[in-house]
Amino acid sequence: METTQRHPCYSAEAHMRYARMHLPVAPACNIQCNYCTRKFDCVHESRPGVTSELLTPEQALDKFLWVKEKMDNLSVVGIAGPGDALANWPKVRSSIVMIRAVQPDVIFCLSTNGLMLPEYAQEIVDLGIRHVTVTCNAIDPVIGAKLYQYVLVKGQRLSGVDAARVLLENQMQGIRFLADHNVMVKVNIVMVKGINDTHIPAVVKAVKALGAFMTNIMPLIPAPGSVFEHMAQTSMKEINDIRNFCEVDLKQMRHCKQCRADAIGLLSEDRSQEFRMCNRNLQAEPTRITAREPLKIAVASKYGRLVDQHFGHASQFRIYQGNGQAFRLVEIRQVEKYCLGSAECITEENRREAVLEALQDCNAVLTMRIGSQAKERLQHKGVLSVESCDSVENGLQYAWKKLSGRKIYKECAL
Repeated sequence: METTQRHPCYSAEAHMRYARMHLPVAPACNIQCNYCTRKFDCVHESRPGVTSELLTPEQALDKFLWVKEKMDNLSVVGIAGPGDALANWPKVRSSIVMIRAVQPDVIFCLSTNGLMLPEYAQEIVDLGIRHVTVTCNAIDPVIGAKLYQYVLVKGQRLSGVDAARVLLENQMQGIRFLADHNVMVKVNIVMVKGINDTHIPAVVKAVKALGAFMTNIMPLIPAPGSVFEHMAQTSMKEINDIRNFCEVDLKQMRHCKQCRADAIGLLSEDRSQEFRMCNRNLQAEPTRITAREPLKIAVASKYGRLVDQHFGHASQFRIYQGNGQAFRLVEIRQVEKYCLGSAECITEENRREAVLEALQDCNAVLTMRIGSQAKERLQHKGVLSVESCDSVENGLQYAWKKLSGRKIYKECAL
């Protein structure tokens, strides 16, 4: 298929030449995998389920036009979460329809766990989507029960072997239907040592029989907050050994980067942070700070080495002052935590306002994460929110570059 030769995930030759973008319009998920969490975002982290923003279909169109204008080698628009594409089908379908109306030749690609494939496979075909990735980690429900906590289907929450059996049946039915209707199906398999590692060859044989185009055997990335967060990450030697073994039966993808849900650019060069929507929408009256002006930056850091705290969880901020060449710690400012839980965050307005007032003399607040409401309220006080997962030293330089001699942007939020 000609379009496959321009799809960087399906063609090893294309991935160094053609760019793709993932549109994070699908936040909800209908299964809970033991290796997955969608609650953590770091600008330096690349794994499925991670995004720095969520988009409406209208914003997705705007972002597509922006990226297409700047990136003439963009060939593929994918929807890979941060949840499941088919669990958010109305938003996904609207995004596709609107983008196709202005760019008919764009290649669309979906990623799904397959639970809802029997329901939407015909619509996928009718929309002209010719590339679908299905994550299928086991064809034995007993093994599957060790990989999934539960599935949500037709208003029911199933767990254990029952959940794995329903998921598997829908995956098999959906893969066969798509393959029979000229859709190129790539099957992703997450290799978890001690659970499905020796079972993977059987999975590959099974999906080949259904008509799958290729499989992508991926290493487990132990995600913070997931059931498998303390399990060892599968080594690339182990991954390549199993790929070599399975390649006798079916084509193997070897250049996967396990991309973020908002990835943009070549597989080897993610530019997602450059194209955050907060950088798209400038304030009508942007302000500037000159490079010579000393800046004061509040940092959420537990021990002063790393930017490692969420804004809402910090009970103190380290206040640094400098001009970009050097920063010095001038104060450690104690505050009450901005958020103590969902109920308190709704009712304790006085405490929240006190935290904001304690930081309003700063030019910026540097945190690992910050919620949209706090970010907007800081902005109203003239304080820029900067997110980073790095050392304090590097984070300060990053914040200074965003502040110094640049327009201050209206920040977007997850």
